Amino acid sequence: MAKSTSVWGIEIGQSALKALRCKLEGDQVVAEAFDYIEYPKILSQPDADAETLVREALETFVGRNDLKHCRVALTTAGQNGLAKFFKPPPVELKKIPDIVKYEARQQIPFDLNDVVWDYQLMPGSNISDGFALESEVGLFAMKRDAVYRALRPLQEVGVEVDLLQLAPLAIYNMVTYDRHMIEEDYVYDPDHPPKWNMVLAMGADSTDLILTNGYRVWQRSMPLGGNHFTRQITKQLQLTFAKAEHLKRNVMEADDPKLVFQAMRPVFNDLVTEVQRSKGFFSSLNKKAEIGSVLMLGNSVKLPGLAQFLSKNLAMDVEVLDHFNELQGDDVLNAPAFKDHLTSFVPVFGACLELLGKGPVTTNLVPREVVKERIVRAKKPWAVVTAAALLIGFAGHLIADAGRYGRVHEELWKDAMAAAETTKSTSDAAISEDAALVNMVELLQKIGEEVSGSADRRLLWMELIYALFDALNRPQDFDLKALPDPKEVPYNQRTDLFITKMDCKFYDDISTYVEKVKNKYLEDKKSREIRLGLIKPEELGEEGAATDTATAAEEEQLGPVAAEGEEGNKAWVIQLNGYHYHNGREYAATGDELEDFVLKTLIHEIETGSVELPVGPNGETMEFTFKELGLSMPFVLRGTYDPDFKIPNPKYKPSAASMGGYGGPGMGPGMGSGGPGMGPGGLGGDGPGAGPGAGSGAGGTPDVDENGEPRFFPAPKYTFVVQMIWKETPLTQRLAARRKAAEEAAAAAEAAGEAGEALDGEQGDDQPPPAGEEGVAGAPVGAGEPAL
Repeated sequence: MAKSTSVWGIEIGQSALKALRCKLEGDQVVAEAFDYIEYPKILSQPDADAETLVREALETFVGRNDLKHCRVALTTAGQNGLAKFFKPPPVELKKIPDIVKYEARQQIPFDLNDVVWDYQLMPGSNISDGFALESEVGLFAMKRDAVYRALRPLQEVGVEVDLLQLAPLAIYNMVTYDRHMIEEDYVYDPDHPPKWNMVLAMGADSTDLILTNGYRVWQRSMPLGGNHFTRQITKQLQLTFAKAEHLKRNVMEADDPKLVFQAMRPVFNDLVTEVQRSKGFFSSLNKKAEIGSVLMLGNSVKLPGLAQFLSKNLAMDVEVLDHFNELQGDDVLNAPAFKDHLTSFVPVFGACLELLGKGPVTTNLVPREVVKERIVRAKKPWAVVTAAALLIGFAGHLIADAGRYGRVHEELWKDAMAAAETTKSTSDAAISEDAALVNMVELLQKIGEEVSGSADRRLLWMELIYALFDALNRPQDFDLKALPDPKEVPYNQRTDLFITKMDCKFYDDISTYVEKVKNKYLEDKKSREIRLGLIKPEELGEEGAATDTATAAEEEQLGPVAAEGEEGNKAWVIQLNGYHYHNGREYAATGDELEDFVLKTLIHEIETGSVELPVGPNGETMEFTFKELGLSMPFVLRGTYDPDFKIPNPKYKPSAASMGGYGGPGMGPGMGSGGPGMGPGGLGGDGPGAGPGAGSGAGGTPDVDENGEPRFFPAPKYTFVVQMIWKETPLTQRLAARRKAAEEAAAAAEAAGEAGEALDGEQGDDQPPPAGEEGVAGAPVGAGEPAL
């Protein structure tokens, strides 16, 4: 039978079990029944058997209340869970789950497999045309073992929980619904937010502080509750816990009420301090928030003078909840027991509202495997009936066909089967002989490739060095012996990159190196694409920032280096040491200095550029991309910046007066060698050379000589180390790859009904070429990389 519209909200507190049953009549929430079962002892007392007390209370509750065909919601203390809120960038709604999953890994300090978590968009989010423009996401989680620990008592008495919710969020449900704090179709304005209200829900061992304006919520659990007052009385007045609890509840009937209040005074002060500290922290996060009044909940608020004490010390209006505005049902509301404990029924009322679809919170921390198990269990009877019907049908069919078995008896087909076996033996022998011949052909092909490919391999290193030199993009008329005058073209305006050293290291399995450097490479790639305008910074929210491990999309960008190729995973790591002077404040805004300049020039050229190489004996050339040459994953390993570096002017002539004493112009910039490298590739290091000399005569050396020549030219120097992966790719292998790509493109075009355009090479102006199909000088299929 389908469950009815009635719902139960249950809270297993430290001092009592509270439960409330509600239903919808039209659009109005009506209370049908309630229960309040106080334990003989408070669960946190040292001599209390909490498990037994809770089980007995639940057995009493189940015995005198009807839970059949009702959905059940359970609330748990706020300190048992985690509530985090974050603002995603403007993004499509369908991409919100991916962003939330990334944030969950960052915000939840546990492995996601060890927690149960859920999320939702908070009310007032600006949703337009399928995009979340200005929104906030609430992320809620509990440790998986804590979830099962909370569900176990109800499972032991045969009660299935449909909703598990944190008590602060259930209170938020009740306050926003009961006090009409949310307007329909309202778009939240963070610059002019509605007034916030503070809710203090005091329990036995802790107090939940909730701040909300209806559309946003902030909560904190404070380790102070009603039991702290009891323990303070026990300590100060030397009473047992039971007597101290009785005295606290009947303080006005004590022989000396003033003495009791003085004993509890430290706890009053601690509570005010915690509230003020929480309020101050919240205000530091929400500069424009204005906090109005305070609403107090929980049985501990019955303590005489507590509300007045908080109002005076917090300088705020304090209200103790004494009725529900939006809950009907006179039989429940007018019951003395319900009225006496009304403030403690707020969490269960809030949980009922969520099950009835009336609260702003929609998350549920019941594990999915529990829900799946219930669905399967509910379907089992129908599955058994269906299986039985199928078995009966099969049996009837077999009975009808039993007479036909004689026609296919093995004795009738014995000779035919023997002939078939003979034919099969002959076929197997022919297949074996064919396989041997195929293996021989493959062996001969490999020998031929080895013989014909040796010439290609002799040119590999020359091609590599020529290609790396070409990647520097030097002008045709560049001459190291005829550099421009530094007074006409200052050093920091020169775009030249200078390579001082090239080193290499061979890896039998390059995947170990890739694992070490892939995140650095991806980080450089994102920075470069942002600087070049290929992607916008705000688009990074869709895929997430760099993480400790690459995502599936990023793994695809690493190209073939992360997977075994024809030569296995053997590859070289190439390291280039160099420097440039294109640095200064004038380039900071555009990112044309330091590491960014290297990324935008050398690194970008290796990633996307190409080079013409000779391919024939008569000087024929062909253009190949750097990726076709086997170069991939270039990145800047490290760099150092010397903004005060200077280059001596050879035209400078010191005056005779400045030549006195020892000294004179210092040595020029040196090329000192560095110690062993510490980079991932394990390659040699590159130490900076000696700086410009600083010796001077006794009288000092002027900065400008008599001819106006400066002694030094400023040359802000950035020294860098670049690493990349190189897989040896001979010319024959490159040409074979191009032929294979062309054949695959032609086959794809033919399958799509475009064989004519693919074979004739004709393409309409308004129709792009097939994916991966380019000219001879173009990049091969897969050369491009998807944006992050």
